[in-house]
Amino acid sequence: MPVIHPTAIIHGRAVIGSGVAVGPYCVIGADVHVADGCEFLSHVVVDGRTRIGEGCRIHSFAVVGQPPQDMKYDGEPSELVVGARTVIREHATLHPGTERGGMVTRVGNDCLLMATTHVAHDCQIGNHVVMANNATLGGHVRVGDHAIIGGLSAVHQYVRIGPHAMIGGMSGVERDVIPYGSVMGNRAHLSGLNTVGMKRRGIGHDEIHVIRQAYRMLFESEGTFADRLAEVAEFYTDNERVIEIVRFIREATQRSICTP
Repeated sequence: MPVIHPTAIIHGRAVIGSGVAVGPYCVIGADVHVADGCEFLSHVVVDGRTRIGEGCRIHSFAVVGQPPQDMKYDGEPSELVVGARTVIREHATLHPGTERGGMVTRVGNDCLLMATTHVAHDCQIGNHVVMANNATLGGHVRVGDHAIIGGLSAVHQYVRIGPHAMIGGMSGVERDVIPYGSVMGNRAHLSGLNTVGMKRRGIGHDEIHVIRQAYRMLFESEGTFADRLAEVAEFYTDNERVIEIVRFIREATQRSICTP
């Protein structure tokens, strides 16, 4: 059975799973679905068509599922979906999608959104993503698995952050960041590979060495970038991680990619 503080306000239509703890002065709206084992500390607001996955923990004064800060939003029944075991810290804000962006904002499993982070409408965030304090994502941003968004950084709308990428603190990111890449600065430039992150994820020394070689071919060799990309794709055709980078670059649509 859920454990609900007497000062909490929960709409009668809200769906609350078993073992959920709702602390003092929390407010949960009519169209909210909360899976089993979640914990809401004091003064949490969850509203809109929002689904919170199993075992999530939401800290004080977070606002989850309120209407997006998009002038074109017109009350369409869009959604926010938060995956299992994700932790949302104090004063974070997460908004649902819009009609122009696919109607849903998603946050994956096992993410950590630190204090005062912001996830705008229509963002698609993978699993095991960390957003440090005050990091902000504009609308329609896509973030791959295991990416880290450094504190006080801002990611422009429609930017893609590849899996295992690292965004340095206080960076302004206007262009796509390749998988395994590391960027920093205002405006952010590619400063190398996120080798620390790769080691933490169990990627071996030999594999990192291969990715580094491909990186040098892409960004430090002679010739046009298109020619270098084609050369890397041909030379490393059997390396899944390098081809992941090639595919990411070729799929660029809204923004260009960060370069050194």
